[in-house]
Amino acid sequence: MRRHLCLLAATVALPFFAQPAWANMVYVSNEKDNTVTVVDSATMEVVKTIDVGQRPRGITISHDGKLLYVCASDDDTVEIIDTSTNEIIGSLPSGPDPELFVLSPDGKTLYVANEDDNLVTVIDVESKGVIAEIPVGVEPEGMGISPDGKTMVNTSETTNMAHFIDTTTHEITDNVLVDSRPRFAQFKPDGSEVWVSAEIGGTVSVIDNKKREVTHKITFEIQGLRTEQIQPVGVRITADGKKAYVALGPANRVAVVNAETYEVEKYILVGQRVWQLAFTPDGKTIISTNGLSNDITFIDTASDEAVKSVTVGQLPWGVAVSPN
Repeated sequence: MRRHLCLLAATVALPFFAQPAWANMVYVSNEKDNTVTVVDSATMEVVKTIDVGQRPRGITISHDGKLLYVCASDDDTVEIIDTSTNEIIGSLPSGPDPELFVLSPDGKTLYVANEDDNLVTVIDVESKGVIAEIPVGVEPEGMGISPDGKTMVNTSETTNMAHFIDTTTHEITDNVLVDSRPRFAQFKPDGSEVWVSAEIGGTVSVIDNKKREVTHKITFEIQGLRTEQIQPVGVRITADGKKAYVALGPANRVAVVNAETYEVEKYILVGQRVWQLAFTPDGKTIISTNGLSNDITFIDTASDEAVKSVTVGQLPWGVAVSPN
């Protein structure tokens, strides 16, 4: 019944006061016009636009859904938004040029990639203080954390490495070479693997978390497109660990990958320059940000079909979904 209502809402917009109790808010950072667009996941309609700092990119939400964190990259800060009012209520000392970050499983620590300074900044979100600054490779971007919170992975675009960092000591324990320009790191839900996308290399490297070595390399081939147009960026893996979705940049598609066999099963056509991805909490929908078409696309994960695209701000970059 729930899925039926969601699909119906794609063509019939419900008034804001009539939203079902289970609707989740989708938050999209728009890099060019310095805004965050709020979209209702049930109606698939824009309900609010929030003015934020300069060049918002990475975006995530607290585990209780009360606070939204946004990397204001050109302001060298992470802004904090109260999701009940959609107002900026503070900031975190992110370090220079924050691009992507990841929140620890206990929600207490934020790990931020500082692209211009070759650092990962570790922030206590309660005290708003910097715990540590970790030197990493050149142009750090991708950030992933293990389900147990013990290991954090940062990828460096120019060094072409995935750096495994102990979250207790804040020391790099392993460096794993991947393909050119790694952009994202995602742990499997059971913590056994880390998937690292390489934008220029055109691959996703699957790294064994125990051995700390690449065990599989996923490649993509789309009829009618040149190889250089297929540029993997965002990666998300389903809660059961059986299926993965990979945003393929200017290929304008999201790849569906069998996460057990590592075979690409399908390509879903979405908007232009698909960048980042996020699931709704029930896993029934995944949402892509499409930078050059200024929209996001809702994808049904049962059928792996695009349901609806929604216009947001200019150059949508990141996406986060409220947990409740």
